[in-house]
Amino acid sequence: ESLPEKPERRCEMQELILAIAGLILELLVFFCAGSLLTRILKMKAEVTMELLQLEYFYAVAQNQHMTRTAEQLHIAQPSLTQSIRRLEKELGVPLFYRSGRNIALTTYGEALQNALTPVLKTLHQIPTQLQQMALEREKTIRLNVLAASTLVTQALISYKKDHDGLHFRLIQNSQCEDADITVFTRENFQIPTDTKERYELFKERIFLAVPHNSPYASEESVRLQDFAHEDFISLSGSRSIRTICDRYCMQAGFVPHIIYESDSPDTVKNLIASGLGVGFWPHYTWGMDSMEQIRLLPIAEPTCQRAIILQLHRHARGQEAVCSFYAFLIRYLRQLKAAEQH
Repeated sequence: ESLPEKPERRCEMQELILAIAGLILELLVFFCAGSLLTRILKMKAEVTMELLQLEYFYAVAQNQHMTRTAEQLHIAQPSLTQSIRRLEKELGVPLFYRSGRNIALTTYGEALQNALTPVLKTLHQIPTQLQQMALEREKTIRLNVLAASTLVTQALISYKKDHDGLHFRLIQNSQCEDADITVFTRENFQIPTDTKERYELFKERIFLAVPHNSPYASEESVRLQDFAHEDFISLSGSRSIRTICDRYCMQAGFVPHIIYESDSPDTVKNLIASGLGVGFWPHYTWGMDSMEQIRLLPIAEPTCQRAIILQLHRHARGQEAVCSFYAFLIRYLRQLKAAEQH
């Protein structure tokens, strides 16, 4: 089905087509230096050809008959004739000459017709291409994942099972401005009240993960300062969770001795499970894999937690597919959090 064409969209499309037409004509002048077309277009510095004029000229050039062309274009013949004469005046050259009861192209007219053929073909394809882009855009959700990437990926896979025609474009860029949904984390976050963006916030405790054979494994809870001399395995410094955890260590009075860092949460988990060090573990977004080799310890002091924020950007609030997935993601996190708490 074709998209409903709003008046403002038609206006924007017409402006875009006119802008592209002007650009293409400028490029033709640049690349055809010394050619007949260049001399035609440069004859007057104040040439102000309009796309409609060129369309009229091209139609007349194909028919080589004014009356027939005017009927096809559904305009009065005097208006068509006036448009062609205005174009000839602006270019400073004749484009047609009379041949019996018909008209024929001059050398200048043939040159302009040949130059316009690929240009107008491209321009006529633009509305269809833009509509196809719009249709594809409606089926694509741009998801900027700055936190909880494993959880979001699992939610996406689950959602896709019932939505085959939907596409996701995953982004990991804090500077991205065209995402539909952004997932990010902060130590503390206050939802703005004066914004058209929509936010959903989830609090998540951060545990300390130790190998199952660690001297601390039997503890009910720990103080972070007691691990000042332990080897830490951590996510890389570019991750927001790393910044949050480093801040908690500073609050406890030390800088963590990091012996290995990785961009992959799974790598961090596996190294901790192998007994190579300790590390921070977001409670429910990291799941409970390898738990037979890892003990999660609540941190009594300081209280370590973070906020996971789902942000629905205002430009996407009217897009049904985006809003549907956003609602699913909220339900997914709520269910996961509830399951972990039990």
